[in-house]
Amino acid sequence: MSDTSPAVRAVGRPRAFAMEAALDTAIIVFTERGYHGTSITELKAAMGLTAGSIYKAFKDKKAIFLAAFDRYKQVRAAVLEERLATAKTGREKVRAILHVYADAACGESGRRGCLAIGAAVELALFDEEVAERVARSHAALLAQIEGFIIEGQSDGSIAARIDPQATALSIFSFLQGIRIAGKSGQEAGRARASADSILAILD
Repeated sequence: MSDTSPAVRAVGRPRAFAMEAALDTAIIVFTERGYHGTSITELKAAMGLTAGSIYKAFKDKKAIFLAAFDRYKQVRAAVLEERLATAKTGREKVRAILHVYADAACGESGRRGCLAIGAAVELALFDEEVAERVARSHAALLAQIEGFIIEGQSDGSIAARIDPQATALSIFSFLQGIRIAGKSGQEAGRARASADSILAILD
């Protein structure tokens, strides 16, 4: 689900800073402030980099954002993969996705929001490169959910009568919505209960 951003400049020597840690900090800044509300000066301070270090690694603020977006998707994919490792049926795999998003909608991460949703709202309409990143991410998640539904229909954990494509879109829409709801604060038990209620559409 993650791409290596072409905007990151290749160098012949190891970085003088931990790129992943720096991007993790950039994710927080962009998510809290939005793309347009974030300055290079703020990124420099938050990431612990000098202006020279930033411009050796990235050509501009957009390049930092794209790298942060890819890093964000990579981290979220790893979290989901860990949850999926113990899921046995298609239904359990759909439930794992629902719980990952419900949990992310709570606490500090919930109030901060989702970088991917923020990118879709703030930039995708006006920036073709960001729009492509968002569309590719959404398509991958939809395909994954649809695949789990089909798997569940094969193993008997999901009703054979439902339309996998339409149902996947319904679940995807809930996932985006619960992250938006998290901006106003959600209680963990309630968020998970809400996620579990969505499973009824698989019966």
